[in-house]
Amino acid sequence: MMKWIVAAVLIWIAWRVFAKPKVKDPAVAARRLLGVGARADAADIRAAHRRLMSDAHPDRGGSGEEARRLNAARDMLLARIGE
Repeated sequence: MMKWIVAAVLIWIAWRVFAKPKVKDPAVAARRLLGVGARADAADIRAAHRRLMSDAHPDRGGSGEEARRLNAARDMLLARIGE
């Protein structure tokens, strides 16, 4: 019985240590998706969006869902900085 408890505790510890943390702030997730830093200005956001959309655009063989996520991330970040 004790071995099962030890195994369960070790699995729980490994899960807590190695599990990917969830992002609570949508702006952080948007910055990660676009690959820009916290101090990125409108030009940086637009340049990153343009670079990523060149591969993700549905007309160029990309996914429509990925293009929508990139557009939403760009729009949210630009709205947050007042552009």
